[in-house]
Amino acid sequence: MNNKTFLILFIVLIIASLGGYFWFQSNLNKKNQAEAVEVKSAVEGFGNVLKNVPLLASKEIVDQSIRDSYGAFVSPDLLSLWIDDPSKAPGRLTSSPWPERIEVTSVNKINSYYQVIGNVVEITSQEVVAGGNAGLYPITIKVEKINNEWLITNFEGYPKTQSSDSIEYQNTQYGFSFLLPKTWEGYTIVLDKWQGYTFSDSQGDVVTEQGPLISVRHPQWTSQNPRQDIPIMVFTLSQWDSLLQDKFHIGAAPINPSRLGSNANYVFALPARYNFAFLPGYEEVDSILQNNPLQALPSPVK
Repeated sequence: MNNKTFLILFIVLIIASLGGYFWFQSNLNKKNQAEAVEVKSAVEGFGNVLKNVPLLASKEIVDQSIRDSYGAFVSPDLLSLWIDDPSKAPGRLTSSPWPERIEVTSVNKINSYYQVIGNVVEITSQEVVAGGNAGLYPITIKVEKINNEWLITNFEGYPKTQSSDSIEYQNTQYGFSFLLPKTWEGYTIVLDKWQGYTFSDSQGDVVTEQGPLISVRHPQWTSQNPRQDIPIMVFTLSQWDSLLQDKFHIGAAPINPSRLGSNANYVFALPARYNFAFLPGYEEVDSILQNNPLQALPSPVK
């Protein structure tokens, strides 16, 4: 065999090998994509039955609910673990809000299993009518193929619960709750109004909008030694939309208030530069706000 013939055969073998490799990779990618769709569907199916497991019911009811609702979605080992210790199982902790579904944000293959990342979406009767959600919390789920079925073998992520070293302020008039450190026990609520201005060539700034300003005040606050309040502005949905469109402004700050949360009727926000005076306790208030303490509750039906 001369060198030319050998070179031709070598090139043919290389091309065939590359073709086989790319064919294999193409089929593998298609297989992984199809599996990812199946895994996502299994996790979403699991999310649809979370509300059917009342974790605070009797042990007998919880056990049966876990078997009936989760049996088709989780592995036998995980099912047994949750039945033995329901405190480790996801489900419905309160009558309202309840876990309505799982929204999947990513599905990633890791070795022989899939890691699914997403959020559990909670709703109340208010959201059933008006849409939206009452809150969500992140989850990470491990899914493996067992007996030719995609089953959940690990679940991480549970809703925040009030700890013994915290207290909660609830406002049923506008529909929100606010979690505070235990050291704030004995807090007071100060009611005021925010004002929104529109500029007029003839009159300058004119008040065109206003709404409630609810301040949570530390129990050690005194007129002689004031401390930093936690101010919460309440906007109607139309007011918030107008503010974002710069149809009016609030105060001299060049930035808008920071959104803390919302329900079907209201948006709750923190005033811009609320701690500009650097009163005692402003660092603690900043730390409280970083933990997302405001949760929307069902707002009053209008």
